Amino acid sequence: MKKYQKLIIKVLFIVAVLVLWELYAVHRDIMAVPRLGVILKTLYEDMFISDVRPILQYLGKSLLLIAEGLGIGMALAFAFSGLSVASEIFNTVYNLIVSICDLLPAVALMPILMITIGATDTTIIVLVVHSVVWPMSRSIIDGFKSVPKMHVESGRNIGLSRTGLIFGIYIPSSFSSIISGVRVGWARAWRGLISAEMIFGVASSAGIGTYINNARTLWLSFPSVYAALILIILVGVIVEYGIFANIEKHTVRKWGMVR
Repeated sequence: MKKYQKLIIKVLFIVAVLVLWELYAVHRDIMAVPRLGVILKTLYEDMFISDVRPILQYLGKSLLLIAEGLGIGMALAFAFSGLSVASEIFNTVYNLIVSICDLLPAVALMPILMITIGATDTTIIVLVVHSVVWPMSRSIIDGFKSVPKMHVESGRNIGLSRTGLIFGIYIPSSFSSIISGVRVGWARAWRGLISAEMIFGVASSAGIGTYINNARTLWLSFPSVYAALILIILVGVIVEYGIFANIEKHTVRKWGMVR
């Protein structure tokens, strides 16, 4: 199927969903399902007019926190995965740690972090790091294991050190797995961050999740809730198709590693 055909199918699906939403909203006429025009009007007002509910400030706070957490989590995942290649003992222990920690939902750790660290930005960043480092480490390690031994031996024959093997052989050969790990880590971190903000959000860490919770409990504005959901979806689409898809296009697809 050609690219433009896929795009048409996606557009038609979105249009169909919006039409069904509007028909349902008109037919039921309930507060929890506002009409599309009301949602878009609220989104515009909360973005550019309202001083009480500046939604872009909330969104910017969340994006800043997840950027910090993603950066730290990716650095740790690469460092620990590299050590797993260099040391068999570390590899054995770290695989056990990943297997345990990857099963722990970020939100489940929130009460402990609130007691030990407090209701601060640091707590949210720690949750993001937790959401990123384990699935990404799993993908990187699995990618490293799939590197053909012939490539590794070739690197050793030309005199590459262990660090040289990691950056010259392992990472390029397993880049598709690395991208997959970053995708999973980003998705988990974004969901975990918003969930944490909705449950434990405070003024000192007022992100988009806090905005949703305030719109539901304080402002009683369901259109504002849907406006925030639209922004969350837009961020996800931009990251997926604007960042990950382009990275994949100019790396693993260009190298012929995926179809």
